[in-house]
Amino acid sequence: MKISNETKVGILTVVAITLLIIGFNFLKGKDVFNKRKKIYAIFSDLGSLQKSNDVKINGLPIGKVYDYNAKDKDVTGIVVTITLNIDVNIPDNSEAYISAPLVGSSYIIIEKGNSRKSLKAGDTLETRTDNGLLGDMKAQLNPTLMKVRSAIDSITSVFKNINKLLNSDTKDNLQHTIANLNDASNSLKILLGSETSPLMKSLNNFNSISENIKKNNDSITAVISNAKKLTEKLSNLDLQQTIDSVHSVLTTLKATLNKITSKDGTIGALINNKELYNKLNEAVLSAEILMDDIRVHPKRYLGNMIFNRKDRTGPLTSPAIKDTLPSKSN
Repeated sequence: MKISNETKVGILTVVAITLLIIGFNFLKGKDVFNKRKKIYAIFSDLGSLQKSNDVKINGLPIGKVYDYNAKDKDVTGIVVTITLNIDVNIPDNSEAYISAPLVGSSYIIIEKGNSRKSLKAGDTLETRTDNGLLGDMKAQLNPTLMKVRSAIDSITSVFKNINKLLNSDTKDNLQHTIANLNDASNSLKILLGSETSPLMKSLNNFNSISENIKKNNDSITAVISNAKKLTEKLSNLDLQQTIDSVHSVLTTLKATLNKITSKDGTIGALINNKELYNKLNEAVLSAEILMDDIRVHPKRYLGNMIFNRKDRTGPLTSPAIKDTLPSKSN
């Protein structure tokens, strides 16, 4: 059976149209040969989201944007159809939002919830609006802005405290302090300024003292040398032996004084015994009376031998009155 050329052209046209439709749908993310799981999400604004854009969970592409249509004639929402290329469990309380990076195409991000129940084919995801690039910038700038705001508040508080401190009395005190500092600076300038200033005079005196010391350096050296020699001689002396000798003499002297002051010794008895002292005093007095009696009445004692007669006068009972006193020996 012979096929006509018109039939061949018709068959080729149908095949071409079919391949064109399949390829177009494939490029749009539609797989006509495989019935994959579809879920839905309703957004108020798609922004730059297009068909075949990725759908990601934790950065992993799990599907594509298959199609989107108006929810109603008033376009209160846009229903986006998502085909899942990977069989994953998506909790039914998960949220989807559209992320619009600065570079590249937009895509849908699904934030997984904590529910144990997973979405089934045909279920609808909950959605929320993401601020996109401005939201990311705000999220990154918020901590910095908070720090800047805190720093500004601190600076404001410091200036408020400074304003409180700088009241009229404080300003007057600061002015007085500055005036005192100026006076002190002028005094210091006078002190250090001219050759006749007290400091310069003191420095000149110090220089004169230094010159005198320099001139008498030999004398000072000789004095130091003599002191060194004297020190060496003193260090060479056997001071310990001298100290021992002095200690021995003091011990002997102490023992002697103890014996003198003791009543058991002769000198101690003479010193401490009043009765013996009185008797010695009486003996001395009797001897003095006897000598005076011999001097006054020599005939009584020498009369028989020289004068051949006796002295009839009585003996003296007290020392005779003397014209002169015997001289004291030095």
